[in-house]
Amino acid sequence: MNIKITSTNFELTPAIEEYVTKKIIILDKFMIEGEEALCEVEIGKTTNRHKSGDIFKAEANLFYKGNQHYCVAEKDDLYASIDELKDELERSFISNKGKKNTLFKKGALKIKNLLKRLYDKNSNR
Repeated sequence: MNIKITSTNFELTPAIEEYVTKKIIILDKFMIEGEEALCEVEIGKTTNRHKSGDIFKAEANLFYKGNQHYCVAEKDDLYASIDELKDELERSFISNKGKKNTLFKKGALKIKNLLKRLYDKNSNR
């Protein structure tokens, strides 16, 4: 998996970059080996609309097998926002997998019913 990390309104340290990489690389368990994925992560500090304290925002755009998974997390702690972002991406993968299985089962059921009707018409003759 290729991971691109950018930061806004603060300096990206090697420790933060390593933490983000460690969290995002966990998502490899949902991917097929040999398939390429690109993950663009942007971490930023948003303080413009808040009266006090820093709010950290983490965004990820993950491209895998023609699908795009986009997630955003905002917390008052940088590491908490990264953790929540990883959880959101994980939920997105699981949800997408469930939708794909559901569509496959619906299609298979329609084909099965069609074949049953054809068989019944031919056996009644």
